[in-house]
Amino acid sequence: MIVFDRLWETMKEKEVTQYKLIKKYGISPAQITRLKKNENINTHTINMLCELLDCRVEDIMEYKKEDEKED
Repeated sequence: MIVFDRLWETMKEKEVTQYKLIKKYGISPAQITRLKKNENINTHTINMLCELLDCRVEDIMEYKKEDEKED
């Protein structure tokens, strides 16, 4: 399962809020909700987040086996 826990850490480090993603960068609230729930998003969104946050893919997401996700 892909999880986006690292996204929130990277956003905090870069001082980018969810509000800023929505209002300044045009990310839809529905996309934010999908990210919070670790649901599917497309590569365009991943690319956009990496550009906005000036980071690498591994700074916003990681793969965890299903039995590890509860840790």
